Formats: sequence, C-alpha cells, structure tokens
Amino acid sequence: MKPSLFVVGLPLVIGGCASTLPPDVVASSAAVEQPSPTPVAYQSPVSDYVARQPVDPKPWRRQNDLQSAAKGDAS
Repeated sequence: MKPSLFVVGLPLVIGGCASTLPPDVVASSAAVEQPSPTPVAYQSPVSDYVARQPVDPKPWRRQNDLQSAAKGDAS
C-alpha cells in the first residue's frame, strides 16, 4: 500500500472511533457580566481641513542674499 493512504486514512479512522463528542460551545458567564465599552465619539474626516490658495512667488534675490556668505566672497 501507499504510505499516503496511512497518512490520510489512519487519522480519519481513529477520529471516527472517538468515544466522546466535543463539548458544546457555550458563552461563559464572565463574558455576560462585563459591561459593554463606551462608543467612540464621532469625528468628521474633514474637520481639520484648511483651505490653501496658490500665491505668487516671492522675490528670490533677497532670500538668496540672506543665505549667501559674506558679500564679495569668491567661492
């Protein structure tokens, strides 16, 4: 015989010969006594929205001069 027959068939035969049935699924009393959690407060998904409009670019020369090294530096 093939070994796969024993691997598949033997557990089925032994399981069918079990003398007791599995216990019924019952809710425990501890789960019934616990209070239900408080509901989560509703928060709108758009509550933190801030409208932004496009603006014209600022003059870049002044910002460039502020960030550059000392004037006249030959780098």
